[in-house]
Amino acid sequence: MSLVGEDAFALESFPFGPVENGTSILLTAEDEAVLQTIFYRMLAPAEDERSVVLATERSGRSIRQALNRAQSGSGTRSSVLACEGSSAGDDIRTVDDLADLTRLGMDFSSLIAESQQQSARFRSGILLCSTICGEVEDTRSVYRLLNSNFLSELRRGDGIGVCALDVSADIGADTNSIVAGMKTSFTAHVDVEKTGANEATLTLSGLPDADETVTVSL
Repeated sequence: MSLVGEDAFALESFPFGPVENGTSILLTAEDEAVLQTIFYRMLAPAEDERSVVLATERSGRSIRQALNRAQSGSGTRSSVLACEGSSAGDDIRTVDDLADLTRLGMDFSSLIAESQQQSARFRSGILLCSTICGEVEDTRSVYRLLNSNFLSELRRGDGIGVCALDVSADIGADTNSIVAGMKTSFTAHVDVEKTGANEATLTLSGLPDADETVTVSL
C-alpha cells in the first residue's frame, strides 16, 4: 500500500510518482540535452504551484519557454535566477558572479520566498550544478550551498527540488566522487541514459513505489 500523501507532487510525464513534499532529487546524465528534457518535465509546475530555477547556462526567458514546452502554461508560473542574459523583470533575476556562492544562495532563497507569496507549493531546481562546481576552487562550498539554501528551503516549505548535474562536464574534479558525496544529502537519485533516438532509461533510487529502472519517451 502506498504511503504517499494527498499533498504530493505529481510527475505526470513519468511512469512513477507522485513524490512527497520535501523530496530532493539528484538528476544526473552524460547527455546534457536529455538531462535538460527530464529536468524541465520534473520542474514544470501544476496550476496551483510555481517553479523556481537557478539557471547557470541559459537565459531566464529560454528557461520559461522550455518549461512551456514541457507543459503548456507552466513557464508563466515560473521564476528564474539566470546567469546568462541581461534581461530582468517578470520574475526573472540575473546573477553577476556565479562563483560568489554566498550571494547566489541568498538570491535563490529570496526568489523562492517571493514565489511562495504567490503559491505555497513550489518546485525548485538547479540547471546545471556541474557548471557551479566548475566555477569554484573547492567543491565543498557547493555542498554548503545545497544544504544551506537549496535543501533547507525544501525542509521549511511545501516543495520538491531537482538538482541536475552533467557528469560528462569538465569541472576540474572527480565527477563520480562529487555524485557520491551529493547522493548522501538527497532523498533520491535519478540517472538518465539515452537509449534510443526518442527514448531514455531512468535508473531510480530512493523513490517509493517506483521500479528500479523505467523507460520514457523523449
